[in-house]
Amino acid sequence: MSAIFNFQSLLLVILLLICTCTYVRAQAPSLIDRNKTGLLGLFWKAARVGERLSPYVSLACILMAISIMTS
Repeated sequence: MSAIFNFQSLLLVILLLICTCTYVRAQAPSLIDRNKTGLLGLFWKAARVGERLSPYVSLACILMAISIMTS
């Protein structure tokens, strides 16, 4: 089943995208910061969400891990 049709998989993909973009921006900011608009701007926005809401994102990652391990 595709991640688009399974809500739990869609949430997992979004969380992984946020965490990955935040990590890449911390390591090499020029890769993310040069594309603030357009389709590639989604990566910049995901990195900003990861930076500003990091406690909530980490809590969501922990809850997702527990959910996956119990199912």
